[in-house]
Amino acid sequence: MSSLIPLAGVDPQMVEDLLDRAFGPGRFQRTAYMVRQGTEALPALSFAALDEDELLVGTIQAWPVALTDAEGRAHPMIMVGPVAVLPERQGEGYGTALMLAQQQAIGDGPATLPQVLIGDAPYYGKFGFIAAPTQGWSLPGPYEKDRLLVRCANPAVLPREGMLGPWRG
Repeated sequence: MSSLIPLAGVDPQMVEDLLDRAFGPGRFQRTAYMVRQGTEALPALSFAALDEDELLVGTIQAWPVALTDAEGRAHPMIMVGPVAVLPERQGEGYGTALMLAQQQAIGDGPATLPQVLIGDAPYYGKFGFIAAPTQGWSLPGPYEKDRLLVRCANPAVLPREGMLGPWRG
């Protein structure tokens, strides 16, 4: 039987080792790292997946970010990720369990902050993430427009243009 626990309950070096295995040594150059640079992960929304032997097999984190619109207004959001599962344990449901646990912790009410991530649309679409509202957004590094995804109660209220970056509010 596997379990999910708060990420804060796991040795930070074990998390770093898992992320290195899942994404490789160049992960710090990824655009997602630039978007959340200088912020701290949100502990109440970050989880670890342990297998039946209580070994760390997956993690999910959440970060405070904002979309700054053309008028300079910051629209707070939650950046989901990295979502990481050990390569040899992928396909066993750990990623889905982590996503569902985080979504439950975030909630779904009208006042819930939008969530944003950079990822595979067919996979994250299962959790309500879509690319259409993000097409006019910019990021501080390279990315594929169809991989910038958002999830929120009413995408029509999102700014059509803006720069995504760390939340400093």
